[in-house]
Amino acid sequence: MIDLHSHILPQIDDGAKSIDISLEMARIAVNDGTKIIACTPHIRPPTYDNNDKIIQSSINALRRRLKEENIDLKLVMGADIHINPNVLERLQNKSAPTLYGTKYFLFEPPHHILPPNIDRFCEQVMQAGYIPVLTHPERLTWIENHYDVMVKMDEMGVAVQLTAGSITGRFGERAKYWSDKFLAEGRVDIIASDAHDPKHRPPKMSGARDYIAKFCDDETARRLTLDNPLLILKNQDLPAKKRTKSIKKTQKSVFRSVIDRLKG
Repeated sequence: MIDLHSHILPQIDDGAKSIDISLEMARIAVNDGTKIIACTPHIRPPTYDNNDKIIQSSINALRRRLKEENIDLKLVMGADIHINPNVLERLQNKSAPTLYGTKYFLFEPPHHILPPNIDRFCEQVMQAGYIPVLTHPERLTWIENHYDVMVKMDEMGVAVQLTAGSITGRFGERAKYWSDKFLAEGRVDIIASDAHDPKHRPPKMSGARDYIAKFCDDETARRLTLDNPLLILKNQDLPAKKRTKSIKKTQKSVFRSVIDRLKG
């Protein structure tokens, strides 16, 4: 598997608190079947005022330790970029890194407020040649009242990334419900761990992969955990999505059980 969203770098944001924790996270990822992980710390000034040089320096240090510890995990560069007026400028001058230097970049909207003109933001960066990867929309608290915005962004070409833990229920029933809805409608491009630590938010994706294989099919599970992430790292276009409004009988039963628990 390839994990394109993690906070494995030490002492650079709200992720790993030390190099030892980074190493523990790396071991977990490898044991879970991940071969490549993107180091994507937050860029959210002034709280997390990271840039390409800071991130690259931290990756280089972690790579050295991985080699010393014989941990076979490839690190690639990226960032979890929060929406602000100068995102495009920073992408163009490369101070805010894309994923592995490609046209794809992770972007994170505010969790509790729908930012005005978010679709216009996406249009502007796409017109400049970049592809936004919307991170964990299933966990945004405003999704319930603005799912149409998610649909619009998806259909205009924004890539969609779900969190593996949301799919397996780690983030609660609501995040799981919206994850299932995205999956059932064929709106997902990749899943990622969004790992922050070894215990509460570990770099594990195999559980989500196995769930997707049952909820959708094996081909979808492979596409979201390996094929599409690899296309992104190769800077190639993602395949057209097979969006649908009809869901399988097995998916209906999953939705019904989740909705019943939410109502209860």
